[in-house]
Formats: sequence, C-alpha cells, structure tokens
Amino acid sequence: MPNPNFRRMLRALPDFPEDLPDFDPDTAPADPAELFRLWLEEALAAGVPQPHALSLATADAAGNLSSRMLILKDIDDDGWHFATSRSSRKGRELEQNPRAAMNFYWYALGRQIRVAGDVVQLSAEASARDWDERPGADGSENPLWQLYALAPREVEFWQADPGNRHIRHRYPTGGPE
Repeated sequence: MPNPNFRRMLRALPDFPEDLPDFDPDTAPADPAELFRLWLEEALAAGVPQPHALSLATADAAGNLSSRMLILKDIDDDGWHFATSRSSRKGRELEQNPRAAMNFYWYALGRQIRVAGDVVQLSAEASARDWDERPGADGSENPLWQLYALAPREVEFWQADPGNRHIRHRYPTGGPE
C-alpha cells in the first residue's frame, strides 16, 4: 500500500548543495582519465570522504545484476583497476560475463562519473602485488585475489546544477555501444 507521507518526505529532501563547482565541457581534456584525475583532486580538496570509492555493477551469464562498493586501484593503458577474489560473487560474474560499469558519486560537489566497458584479468604478479599493498597486509599470499582492469567503452562525467540544468560530458572510447 502506498505511503504518501514517505513519498512527501523523500520529495522534500535536498538533491544537492547550493554551492556547486562550475564545469564547462568545452574546456575538458581530451582524455577522460585526465579529467577524472582533475575531479578527484577537487574532491580531495573539498574533503569528500573516500573519493576513490565506486559502485561496481556486474551481471552473471543470465543477466542477473548485482552491485557493490569497491576502491579504484589505478588507471593506466589497461583501464580502470579494481580487485576482488575470483571466488566472490563479482569474481564469478566477471568470469561468466566480463563486462562491468563503475559509478563514482561525490555529493558535496554534485558530481558523478560513470565508466562502462569490458573487463580483463591482469597478471598474477600484479594481483599478488595488489594483495601485498592492501592496508593490514601481513605477508600472506592469496592465490584467489585478482586485479582487474575495466577498459572503457564510454566514460560520462555529470555535473549537477542547482537550477536542474545538469551537464553531461560523454567520452565514447570505441567499441559497440
């Protein structure tokens, strides 16, 4: 049964802070990784907690979706790096369907970044190094730990606007959409 009070309460919540940064897509760098690094620096300067946290969405072979929070490990020519155990749900889903989407959300700046594309496993050496570099690493090995790279087919930057004139800046990066 619908609850009109709940709906009113949700509609009354603020969408974004009033004081948001400006963003002009015409001045954005040609490389989406460069713009991400600039926005990440601004998020750090604004005190955004865990600006390297992202929501990762995956699907199994049947198309059943799941999403969870992870930490961005790096960005390089292979793609946008994240890690998990190959035996975890997301590891099993990536084995069945090696595609994913990332979403970063920084409320204080009214910003989102969406990255979608194909996922590849990085080397055993890179995975072992990532395991060893984790906070609290104790020198033990984890042969199931896997470092992945999401090679984007598209990257979209989204800037909120208090007047609801939100700005989207999309980088197609190749491949079918």
